Amino acid sequence: MTALVIGLGNPGEEYAATRHNVGTMVLEELAARAGASLSVHKRTHTRATVARLAGQAVQLGVPMSYMNVSGGPVSSLAKYVSVPPAEVIVVHDELDIPFGTVRLKRGGGSGGHNGLKDVTKALGTPDYIRVRIGIGRPPGRMDAATFVLKPFSAAERKELPFLISDGADAVEAVLADGLEAAQQRFHSPS
Repeated sequence: MTALVIGLGNPGEEYAATRHNVGTMVLEELAARAGASLSVHKRTHTRATVARLAGQAVQLGVPMSYMNVSGGPVSSLAKYVSVPPAEVIVVHDELDIPFGTVRLKRGGGSGGHNGLKDVTKALGTPDYIRVRIGIGRPPGRMDAATFVLKPFSAAERKELPFLISDGADAVEAVLADGLEAAQQRFHSPS
């Protein structure tokens, strides 16, 4: 296995269409592109599949736990498929990036994202790749935790398929060309 791609989110229908689940949405798009479907992997507490992306066999996974405790399943799946943390790609929602924007980086802090905090703790390092899917800041004085658990607005829902597609394209670009080339592609002005 050359890489492990994880989509962060919360399990259950009540969270499926929320901003916090955009990482899961991107992961499901990647599986669909590869003609694969995620199935329960009880040993690692994930939904997972092997897919062929960018000409390579890649493990895809979604923790079946809540976002804030997703590190255990991520670490378990990485160990199960023998992928080191440096080859783990985590797709997640990002408040500090405008809606509709995708950014990539390796390492760094959690920026208050409890899912990333738990993944970093479980992997024992922050040095994994992050595909950050911009969901924007909450309006007015809305609490960030409340905002991320709300569904996308009607206007955002119209643009969401493009954002999910861009997120999946970014993962494939990292796999095909490496992080630096993918950053140049996705960080340069349109």
